[in-house]
Amino acid sequence: MPIIRMYCTKICPYCHRAEHLLSKRGAQVQKIFVDQHPEEMKIMIETTNRRTVPQIFIGERHVGGYDDLVDLDMEGELESLLAN
Repeated sequence: MPIIRMYCTKICPYCHRAEHLLSKRGAQVQKIFVDQHPEEMKIMIETTNRRTVPQIFIGERHVGGYDDLVDLDMEGELESLLAN
């Protein structure tokens, strides 16, 4: 299973939902808390060109935020991404 990184904050409900969905699919999430590490927020913005959390990476692929993750799951793509 690829490494899953998620830029998040402790109070973000969408971050918690994304983590729950990924763990239901058997994945472990490496969380990067941008509210505690402002330098990580800069990296997230430079890497994704987005300012909102969560921002999720499966391996090297940026899948986007929570809504993007749900779309991948509903389309059946999430399972294959997690299998690689």
